[in-house]
Amino acid sequence: MAELSEKQRDRMKDSEFAYVDSEGDEHLPINDESHIRNAMARWNQTEFESDAAKERARRKILDAARRSDIDVDPDSDFAKGKD
Repeated sequence: MAELSEKQRDRMKDSEFAYVDSEGDEHLPINDESHIRNAMARWNQTEFESDAAKERARRKILDAARRSDIDVDPDSDFAKGKD
């Protein structure tokens, strides 16, 4: 996975992150295939402000995966939204 510099990260739109908290901090970049895969792996390790925010992030990552033709096992805990 290509590492994002602080400058690159600052130039990204909020829509390129699975989760933006109430303070405006961005979490789980989903700007390319490697970051989408990483977001899927780290979703359950990320602290969210609410269960609803966690579910929105999961759905956003799944949508990004579909757009990038990344296969997600429908039986996986991530696909089912299980902790």
